[in-house]
Amino acid sequence: MKSVKLKGAAETLPIGKILCIGRNYADHIKELGNETPERPVIFMKPASCVIGEGEEIVIPPYSDDCHHEAELAILIGTGGREIPADRALSHVAGYGVAIDLTLRDVQAEQKKKGLPWEIAKGFDTACPLSAFVPAGEVADPQRLRIMLSVNGEPRQDGSTELMIHRIPELISYLSSIFTLEPGDLVLTGTPAGVGRIKSGDGVVAEIPGVGKLSVTVR
Repeated sequence: MKSVKLKGAAETLPIGKILCIGRNYADHIKELGNETPERPVIFMKPASCVIGEGEEIVIPPYSDDCHHEAELAILIGTGGREIPADRALSHVAGYGVAIDLTLRDVQAEQKKKGLPWEIAKGFDTACPLSAFVPAGEVADPQRLRIMLSVNGEPRQDGSTELMIHRIPELISYLSSIFTLEPGDLVLTGTPAGVGRIKSGDGVVAEIPGVGKLSVTVR
């Protein structure tokens, strides 16, 4: 069973659901040619796809176009259902750095056929994840810089200020559909600058004040 580490805590926390938000940054929507959604776009990843610092991304043989997407990850510490937005942040245990890997060619083919995207989003190693810092150490999660580089070349450089659906709204909305439980993760979407990675690449994602995550591609 995969688990996450909250800095300063003695024990790890088993990962539950990984709830991911798509199309949550306007510039990213534009770069992929998608429409801006009225409500958050939700998809899920299995906990089995999580890897940690220093581990390897393994691109499945059925894809030739794997993209990186750096994101702020939220660790739920207190569960609940129908959580009001004005109390949502009290349910957050910590914040971390995630890379949502997407097999873009596979996703495009699945969308074209009207089929789900799980094989493009939930494959083994599809969710590199850092340790989490306690929520109290992050003064304002809506004022965080998100960066990602590949082989030292800057690719993504955005801010959580640019989210279309903000964190309290996301937690409240998700909790109206799924009962949130301790250990659940929320990946909040990616800013512009996503791009292809390939075997031999080194990928570094960083959110100052939250963490840094370095992985390689096999």
